[in-house]
This record gives sequence, C-alpha cells and structure tokens, in this order.
Amino acid sequence: MSVRELVVLGTASQVPTRHRNHNGYLLRWDGEGILFDPGEGTQRQMLRAGVAAHDIDRICVTHFHGDHSLGLAGVIQRINLDQVPHPVAAHYPASGQRFFERLRYATAYRERAEIVEVPVAADGPVAKTPGYTLEARRLSHPVESFGYRLTEPDGRRMLPERLAAHGIKGPDVGLLQREGALRGVRLEDVSEVRPGQRFAFVMDTRLCDGVHALAEGCDMLVIESTFLDEDVSLAVEHGHLTAGQAAAVACDAGVRHLVLTHFSQRYGDPAAFERQARAAGFGGELTIAQDLVRVPLPKRP
Repeated sequence: MSVRELVVLGTASQVPTRHRNHNGYLLRWDGEGILFDPGEGTQRQMLRAGVAAHDIDRICVTHFHGDHSLGLAGVIQRINLDQVPHPVAAHYPASGQRFFERLRYATAYRERAEIVEVPVAADGPVAKTPGYTLEARRLSHPVESFGYRLTEPDGRRMLPERLAAHGIKGPDVGLLQREGALRGVRLEDVSEVRPGQRFAFVMDTRLCDGVHALAEGCDMLVIESTFLDEDVSLAVEHGHLTAGQAAAVACDAGVRHLVLTHFSQRYGDPAAFERQARAAGFGGELTIAQDLVRVPLPKRP
C-alpha cells in the first residue's frame, strides 16, 4: 500500500528550543523518501521518528544557512555507514557548492554509498521519475534560496456506471486502460481525469513570485511562518514570512492542507500562528507543525 506523508523532524528557526529541533522534514512518497533541509540534530530526530538512512532517496536543501543544512554532514555519513544500496540525489543551490562540499567532507569517513550531486542554478525541473516531477523556484532571502515542488502526473479515474453501460467488466477494463480503446469504446468515454497530487516546500523567503508559483494548486504546502503578523517589519528585513502572509498565499493558491513551520524562538504560544492563519482567510486543513508528528497528504478528491 502506498504511503504519502510528511514526517516532521524539526520546526525551529535559527535557534532551537527545548521543544523544537532545527529544521528537518522527510516526505514519504509511495516507495521514496525525500529529506528536506536537514538542520543540526536531524540524524537523532530520524532515530526518534523511526526514519532510517535507507529511507532517503533524495535530499533537497533550500539554502545554506545553518539551521537548514548543518545536519547534512551527519546524514551523509550515516548513509555511508549504513551502506545504503541505492544512489541518493542531493539538490542544493549551485552558488553554495563550496558549503555542500565542506559539509559532505566535514570529517574523515569511508565512502560506501553513492551521493549524486545535482546543484540547482535556475527555475525549472530538477528531476523526473515515473511518480513525480521535482522542480525548483528561486525565493527571496539574503542568501540564494530555492523552494521545491513535486507534481504527480495526471491519471484517469474509471467510472463504473459508464463501464457498465458499455458492458465492459473484468479483464476488459485493464485491457481498455492499456490499449486506450476497446470494441469502439474509448478510454475517455468511460473515465475522467484524476489530477495528480502536488506538494510544495517553501522555506526562508519574503513574498515573491516563486512563493506563489510553488504554492499554486497544492494538496499540501509546507511553508515557513517565522514571525507573527505584528512583526512583519522584521520578517521583511530578514527575508521571512509571517503566519498571515503564509496563510494568504495558501488561500490565494487553493491549497488544501497548509503546514506552518520554522517558528522563531521568541514566540511561546503556537496557537497564535493558527489564529492569524485563520484570520487571513485560510479555511482548509491546517497544521501547526510540531517535532516528530506525521502529517498525511490529503486523499485525492
């Protein structure tokens, strides 16, 4: 059975707290695992969350600030220690190549796994598999930063009443799906388009075109909300979003499930982020992220 869920490993921004580790998020997408922004302590959080190095097929780093990347050294070494048998692709801003290399080779270890470096230099697709296309979009932060979006190919949903009307049943259904037509009946006559699921990951950024492009039509949007709305001037100055701004983006984009995360240590009441997100007009499913929770992607409509 396929599993699509977000495993939250850490939710703090620059400074961790007693209850929030630095960033880290694993997206389980059917049989693949995509690790986003492994901050310091990610390897231990993986252990606590039941995530193994073998679960990681791809690593996506938005930018090279420490709370989003210092865990790379430990994670890459663990992948090698556990001799993960499949290649692990690593996506990161090309301008940070020197930081990636320093983290990859921060200490001595025996390389026993294949890490495939895939630096990102521009907007557009960065990987394509049968299950999804991964694309990157430039964000607005004091250092170069990219957000990521997964898009599943559209499929088709068979309509039982139309199949019955044409007398198509049993093995003939599969034959029709493979061939596209059967006894004068076209596949589109007895089915409808099922939109593929869409997931986006947006970290440190001001409002910009990239944020809106990544969020558009997403089933799940994981997005930073470092500040509350009353501190919007700080957010703009430091290249971040407020809870209300993030929620307004989700509302405009038609997001089904909004996950707010990357909270400043200055705030002690997580409920304040939820209140401001609702006040901004977002009426969909809302999660204020906590460390070590699992958030399933919404079921297809």
